[in-house]
Amino acid sequence: METAALNPTQMHLLKLFAFNNSEEYAREVQMVLTRHFQAQLDAEADRLWDEGILNQEKLDAIRQEDLHAK
Repeated sequence: METAALNPTQMHLLKLFAFNNSEEYAREVQMVLTRHFQAQLDAEADRLWDEGILNQEKLDAIRQEDLHAK
């Protein structure tokens, strides 16, 4: 079995969990990360909308696609 080295982000997260390994702390870290990535996604979606790359018609088309079949 091949092993892969951890990247800096993974190493940092491991250090965070070594500090406090409670389930509550894990949920808190997960929530912080979720909010961070959601904010990035929202900003990118806003940029695409403002630049005319994304619009309601395209969102409706995406909604009809079976993204799991690809």
